[in-house]
Amino acid sequence: MQVSDLPAVNATLNGIALICLTLGFACIRTGRKMAHRWFMTGAFAASCVFLVTYVAHKILVRGVHTKLGADGWILGVYYAMLISHILLAIVIVPMALVTIRRAVAEQFEAHRRLARWTWPLWMYVSVTGVLIYFMLYHWFPAKV
Repeated sequence: MQVSDLPAVNATLNGIALICLTLGFACIRTGRKMAHRWFMTGAFAASCVFLVTYVAHKILVRGVHTKLGADGWILGVYYAMLISHILLAIVIVPMALVTIRRAVAEQFEAHRRLARWTWPLWMYVSVTGVLIYFMLYHWFPAKV
């Protein structure tokens, strides 16, 4: 694997988290608690591996940012998405940890109350992570 492969790996990990979050939500809505637990554990694991590979990529490229090859309103949409993604990615880490801790401690009512906020924010971060990848590397790559 090369450094240039890491953005695709990271997008895949975000996609896996997105799928696990979606399936975990569906499982808890239909009363399948054990399946919910496994899917949410999968989402958390994918997100943890993402965080490690994202930081590794930033270290390996010495913090150089990939430029978007678009302008006009697309650039505005991109930066709005990027800024909200970064801010919510920072917020979601402690929220997810507390939400998971409450589930593990079998504080299910407290878990449920916080999960109503954690789940949609985590979904947003996962979806926008994949969209940002596609915008940067496939839809609007910068001209070299």
